[in-house]
Amino acid sequence: ELPTPKMLLSLIALLSAALLARAAPPTCYSRVLSLSKEITESFKELQTSKAVDPCVETLPRLYLDIHNYCVLTKLRDFVAYPRCERVVEVSELKEKARSLYTIMISYCRRDLVFLTDDCNALE
Repeated sequence: ELPTPKMLLSLIALLSAALLARAAPPTCYSRVLSLSKEITESFKELQTSKAVDPCVETLPRLYLDIHNYCVLTKLRDFVAYPRCERVVEVSELKEKARSLYTIMISYCRRDLVFLTDDCNALE
């Protein structure tokens, strides 16, 4: 049995919708979420790396929860931490943290909802 024109149009519409869904730009929330996960993972890798400078052990702990208002203070403190400037991985991590902070307070300010302000939860 041959497909009817109506069936073909339905199939084309379905495939088009699927392509558009994949091509949709990330939302502010999804960008913040993915960047915070990326930063947390990079920090974990940095902490467990054997080849990194000993100053890395003195860095403030960096666990990020973008639903916790205290994450903004955590990011600011991490970026402002005065040690380890000579370690490339730390500089890169600080740059990502600075970007996340900027995105959260500027571009996504109205899109984010903080569910808590429990600073101890980030320690």
